[in-house]
Amino acid sequence: MSLKKKRWIRIGLGLLAILLIIDVVASFYFYNLAIARNKKDFLQDNSDLEVSAEALDEMLQGDWRDWVRDQDFENWEMTSYDGLQLQGYYLKAEEETTKTVIFAHGYLGRATDMGMFGQYYYEELGYNMFTADLRGHGDSDGDYIGFGWHDRLDYLDWINKVIEEQGEDTEIVLHGVSMGAAAVLMASGEDLPDNVKAIVADSPYTSVYDMFNYQMGRMFHLPAFPMLPSTSVVTKIKAGYSLQEASALEQVKKSETPILYIHGNGDTFVPTQMSKELYENTKSEADMITFDHAGHGEAFVTHKERYIDKLTSFLDKYIQ
Repeated sequence: MSLKKKRWIRIGLGLLAILLIIDVVASFYFYNLAIARNKKDFLQDNSDLEVSAEALDEMLQGDWRDWVRDQDFENWEMTSYDGLQLQGYYLKAEEETTKTVIFAHGYLGRATDMGMFGQYYYEELGYNMFTADLRGHGDSDGDYIGFGWHDRLDYLDWINKVIEEQGEDTEIVLHGVSMGAAAVLMASGEDLPDNVKAIVADSPYTSVYDMFNYQMGRMFHLPAFPMLPSTSVVTKIKAGYSLQEASALEQVKKSETPILYIHGNGDTFVPTQMSKELYENTKSEADMITFDHAGHGEAFVTHKERYIDKLTSFLDKYIQ
């Protein structure tokens, strides 16, 4: 082999090593940016998360916040399958009922955020209400965000705890928003108790990989390869799951529980197409409604009457 050829091989190997180092560094950066439990400054001033003035006012200053503060929630604590201490909050209905809604909040949220929906279930539908801080959020343990995947197993345990509290005849609805919607959809593919009668998924994503792929292109103008596969490896090492396996889409293909999909047509943070793909691949009975000009997770505020009409008609079909 000539000296010139050997030189080019060394240069090529050197460049490959540099690219590999850059990829590894970038993978740890993206893990810390999106998955590690820390302050997420990158979401500030994100135009995809801008909501209407009406929705912002309701989310930040709505009467439901006072309602949540006035309720006497029972604090529930649970040790997860992997040893985390998780916090949940249970509110018994004013009149005895077998109906209970279990809520799952969104990315960087906390249990009380779901009070906006909980007030309606509690006051108008007469449900018991349970809501939890997902792992890595609120007062629950966890140094990483599960994006619904490990949370699906936590919710199996919370469901069983609700059944223990309410009795074997309890009827349960799972209602999640955004990451919480993905969490309850991921749970739908597990062996759920027959007590779980219906699932409501508001603004879900198909998989964590799909979601990151979309956001890397939209927010950072970067291709998925090679950083996203390597970030998935880092996530597997540090958090115990890969971005590919954390798939709501694969889980709903196994679901036996009726699912209502809800999405805003103006959602640019999680594309509406993701709900459509989930709906089209759901094994169980399913329904879907979209709302024009509604952004991410805001349809309950901006189209409340139509949202409630669809929600209650869906629940009436499956809850006695």
